[in-house]
Amino acid sequence: MDLTLLHQPLEEVEAPLVVLVVPEDQDLPARIREPRNAHRWDSILQQLDASLGGLLLASLEGGAFRGQAEDSLLLHAVGEGGKLRRILLLGLGSPDQIDRTSIRNAAARGVRRAESLKCTELHLRLFAPATLPSEAAAEAAAEGAVLAAWDFRELRSAPSSPAAAPSPLVTTASLSLERTDAEPLPDDGVLASAIHRGSIVAEGANLARTLQQRPGNVATPEHLAGVALDLADRYGLEVEILGPREMEAEAMGALLSVARGSDQEPRLIVLRHRGEQEDARPLVLVGKGLTFDSGGISIKPAQGMEDMKFDMSGGAAVLGAMMALARLKVPIPVVGVIPASENLINGSANKPGDVVRTRAGKTVEIINTDAEGRLILADALHYAVERFNPAAVVDCATLTGACVIALGNHAAAVLGTDDALIAELREAGDLSGERCWPLPLWKPYAKQLESPVADLKNVGGRPAGAITAAHFLSHFVQDAPWAHLDIAGTAYGEAHEPWHRAGGYGFPTRLLIQWVRGRVPS
Repeated sequence: MDLTLLHQPLEEVEAPLVVLVVPEDQDLPARIREPRNAHRWDSILQQLDASLGGLLLASLEGGAFRGQAEDSLLLHAVGEGGKLRRILLLGLGSPDQIDRTSIRNAAARGVRRAESLKCTELHLRLFAPATLPSEAAAEAAAEGAVLAAWDFRELRSAPSSPAAAPSPLVTTASLSLERTDAEPLPDDGVLASAIHRGSIVAEGANLARTLQQRPGNVATPEHLAGVALDLADRYGLEVEILGPREMEAEAMGALLSVARGSDQEPRLIVLRHRGEQEDARPLVLVGKGLTFDSGGISIKPAQGMEDMKFDMSGGAAVLGAMMALARLKVPIPVVGVIPASENLINGSANKPGDVVRTRAGKTVEIINTDAEGRLILADALHYAVERFNPAAVVDCATLTGACVIALGNHAAAVLGTDDALIAELREAGDLSGERCWPLPLWKPYAKQLESPVADLKNVGGRPAGAITAAHFLSHFVQDAPWAHLDIAGTAYGEAHEPWHRAGGYGFPTRLLIQWVRGRVPS
């Protein structure tokens, strides 16, 4: 989507759909009849009503719209020269409860309504309440609009007829901001920069969603490596790709053991953003890139197995985050590490009872071959910590069904060795709308991973499955501040947010970007 700032009287806006995003106010009709504010909200509504021949006031007096959350009102009017004008009012809800997520979702609703009306262009005017600074509101609106405009259509054949074609996507939009309080607006350069930042963040998430949607026969480990090479070339990132030979040299026995069950070669992808402070210790993002997971010999049920293409969602999120962070030119160094492989079944595949040796030298008894994600992450985490001496490490992975049972589909689990880091991630999740909630990493849980024949088992049984999985990973991060995001319930699914489509959500791309930006010294 091409999204720009446009400050222009509403009656002069030529977009086929104008969307007004308005907080709840029981006195909206009175604001039009007798404008009483020194700032612009009342006068803008009055001018709009005049241009619509009184249609807005008549609709509001009839109680058709009050700005409550999920409220909407579509008005049609004929302007000069017989040109049809469509005005869509969307409610933001109670002013004291409006946050970035409210703004993000409202902007997304506007874009989706434009799509349903077959409009490829719209103008979005946001009336921001006192609860949000103007820059934050503009950035959140841009995020919501760009997220909603995405759809995965690259593998569809051309429609046989116009009637069979999907609704056209919104490709062009303009955004402007007004305030419902007396706070002055920043100058246009500041707002344009905020819109640009929001667009970049959303485009990072949309890249992750595109990679998630690509099927396993397209998005192979080699394909993800190719995407990383392209991102490095386009955005000035450094890139290094390790294949099986390099992994053997690095003694990555756990990662290689998983990959041996497939004809697809594994890849360890490393993307590096130096930043202006390139001598500082980097932040490291590690994402599980299991491009298809059959479960191995501990095979998954056939029903729903097609969704196991989404087991690389953590890796996709890291690729999307690295692209956005490079484009945002964050001054601090960031490294993205993605272990990528398949988990399939052949004569060389892992068997229950096998023992493999990790890069850290620890041996692991494989109880369940479907607990392969923690094996590839073990070697990737140890490699990242030893090589980059990071200031902090955050990994993200569709790791356990137990996390879905614990937290459902609205929050990821976060566990780790550093309470301050966990608090940072929770705050970043709240701001980005990609929330996470802590689970304990207490020592007694580690007993469930004790093995009679090796240093560790790869599973600790059904009780506390998300916690014991994180405990397993904790053995491979040494003393680095580390946190783990279990995104099994939040990475993909049916559409339940206004900007969602069924499939990949890009989670936690925006959370990771927000966390890194929050680490930039003020």
